[in-house]
This record gives sequence, C-alpha cells and structure tokens, in this order.
Amino acid sequence: MYYLKDCIMNRTLQLFLIVAISTICFSCGDKQQKSETETAMKDQDFKKGTFGYDLNFLKQRDTSLVVLGQGESEILVSPRYQAKVFTSTAEGMKGKSFGWINYNVFDQELDSHMNAYGGENRFWLGPEGSKFSLFFKPGTAMEYENWHTPSAVDTETWQVTTKDDKMVRMEKTMSLQNYADTQFEILAKRSIKILDKSEIENLLNISLDSVSSVGFTTENSIANMGDHAWDEKSGAPCIWILDMFTPSPKTVIVVPYNEEATGKVATTDYFGEIPKDRISYKDGKIFLMADGKSRGKLGVPPQRAKNMTGSYDPVNHVLTITRFEVDEDATYLNQEWMPDKNPLVGDAVNAYNDGPLEDGSQMGPFYEIESVSPAAFIAPSETLSHQHSVFHFTGEEQQLNGLSIQLLGTPIEEIKNAF
Repeated sequence: MYYLKDCIMNRTLQLFLIVAISTICFSCGDKQQKSETETAMKDQDFKKGTFGYDLNFLKQRDTSLVVLGQGESEILVSPRYQAKVFTSTAEGMKGKSFGWINYNVFDQELDSHMNAYGGENRFWLGPEGSKFSLFFKPGTAMEYENWHTPSAVDTETWQVTTKDDKMVRMEKTMSLQNYADTQFEILAKRSIKILDKSEIENLLNISLDSVSSVGFTTENSIANMGDHAWDEKSGAPCIWILDMFTPSPKTVIVVPYNEEATGKVATTDYFGEIPKDRISYKDGKIFLMADGKSRGKLGVPPQRAKNMTGSYDPVNHVLTITRFEVDEDATYLNQEWMPDKNPLVGDAVNAYNDGPLEDGSQMGPFYEIESVSPAAFIAPSETLSHQHSVFHFTGEEQQLNGLSIQLLGTPIEEIKNAF
C-alpha cells in the first residue's frame, strides 16, 4: 500500500517537474524570440529619412518615447523632449518620416539660447518679443545675446498623466517672468491623439480613397495658477504651436487668407523683407518658397487669417495640411523684438523658411507652419486652450490635387508654378 502511494507520488512529482521545466523552457524561448525580434528591429538598417530610422534614433535618447498608431500610420511623442510630436509616417516603418529632426544637437552641451531638437509639432509659449516677451529679462536689449528660450519648453521633461495606443496626455508646471517683470505661475497641459482614416475624413470633410494618410490632433491649454489676473497691464502669455518639416528643393507653403478683410495681408519682414521672387499672392492665397535655402518669415493677422494652411512637396508627392483655431475678434500678441511697438497687435498664423545666416551657418534646413492662441487674459484658476492638428497625404498627384483644391482652394499645378 505504501509502495503504491510512493509510486503515485513519484510519478506525480515527475509529471510536475516535466511540466515546470517545459514551461520554463517555453517561456525562455518566447522571451528569447521576442528579444531577437526587438534586436532585429533595432538593428535593421533603415534609411535616413524613414520613420524606422527616426524611431531607433529617438528610442536611444528617450526611454519614455510614446508610439501612437493606426495601422501603417504612426507618430512619435516625446515626454523627455517637451511633449513634442517628433515625427509621423503614413506608410509604416519604411515610410517617409515627415518631421524635421536635428540629429546633431542631441549629444551636444545645452545651449543657453535654444536647443533646436526639431519636431513636427512642438509646444511653445509667446510672445517672443514686445514689452511682454517671455524670452528677454526685464531691462535687457532685445538682441540675440540676451534671447533665451524658457527651459520649460526648451529642455525640461514633461509628465505623462495618461496614455494608451491612440492618445497621450502630458503636463508641466512653469514659473516664468516676462519683460514687464510680471511673474506667471502656469500649468500647461497637452493631449495628442492619432486619428484613423474615418476621423480624418469627418474632420476635414474629405474622401481619401486610396491616398495614404496620417493625422493627429493636439489639445493645448495653460491655466493661471497664480494669485493675480493676467491682463493688458501685466501682460499675458499665449500658446504657440510650431510644426517643423523637412523641405525639398521645390516645396511651397500655401497660406489662404481672407480677401474681404481690411488692413495689411501679412507681415513679411520678421527677419528682413522676404525677397519678391520667394513670395507671391494670388486669389486669396500667399505662396512662400520652402526650400530651406533663404531665411524668411511671414505672419497673417487674425482678421485676415483662416483656420487652415499647408504645403506641397512635388518631389515626394506629399500634401501637408495644418488646421487650428482662429478668433478674429480676439487680441493676439506682437512677437517682434521691438519693446516700443504695440504689444497687443500681432499675428495668428506664421510660416517660416530656414536658410543660412550671415556667417554661412545654418540650423536646418527646415520649414515651419505655426499657429498661436489669443492672449491669455485670464483670472486665477482660469484656463485658455488652443487646438492644432496636422495631416499628411501622399499618393498619385491627381488624387492629391482634389484634396488641395478642397482644403487649400488651389490646384497642385498652381502651387508648382507659383515661382
């Protein structure tokens, strides 16, 4: 009887050990296979300019990097680098990476003026210039040596509050001083959501058919966490969203504007007057060369601005659209480096083409499309928000032509022949 029990116990123990060893081996094999897959993905020789290349580059520098995806459409969001959307793709890992990334600056010592990591959608605060500037200390001359980007939007990490496969939310507390010696206690929040095809179609009222696409929307807000109201005497910040893209020799920015409004159409001398052979106007649209070869910036005031702008790259067949909020009745802040100019008259939409400086050096090449919120004239505990979305479409030019006409009011051929 005892012998029989011992046999049963021994057989049971043997079976248990076999199952346990098999489970451990299977688990190790599964982990090994997963590790080998990740290594293969990491070591895969993605070409520079592809989404896979940028993913591998950024993962080595931000362990908190967030990848949001909808099929082949993906975006990279970096809490470590100020809640930026660094880049996106419409065609998976081997697809074109749409955002401009300044690879050389990541491993350098921090620059006291600005650390231009790049990113196709970044959160900044304005104004940059005027007597309410956040980039110059009180009493200093508004020249480059005294210009410093606030570290909260330049070098500091943001905190992730929630995330899933399609959305991430981040926030950052900030304590900033403006040129008028006003102290601002700010809670900034930012949510980024990647959109599926149907959401893009519904939001823009378009049909994509076989066009490859990627789109994301950002909700940005700042709250007054101090004990005094932000007003026209103290000054106020504004939300400033900047999209940095990689140019081609033939890329052109298109900025639609309201022809029926009064006043100037655009400010074109932010960095000296834009040469006439690089900017043109036709039927309520401004065309600006975006080849990264000549530095120039334009701005459109709120009464002239529309809520959509974009660009077309005929070399890579990429139509880019940005959509944002504009309030023609609100106060927008002056961003120019002129403390004596009216600080309460500024632009709502900006476009910038990078180019060499006087000494021949150049940060890019890249080009930017920007939107800003109205001035945050808000009381303690109140919040101002600003929405800004980015879309890229790539495919046959005939298909993109229909989207360009519908969204920008101009055919592709007109953009290509603007210069």
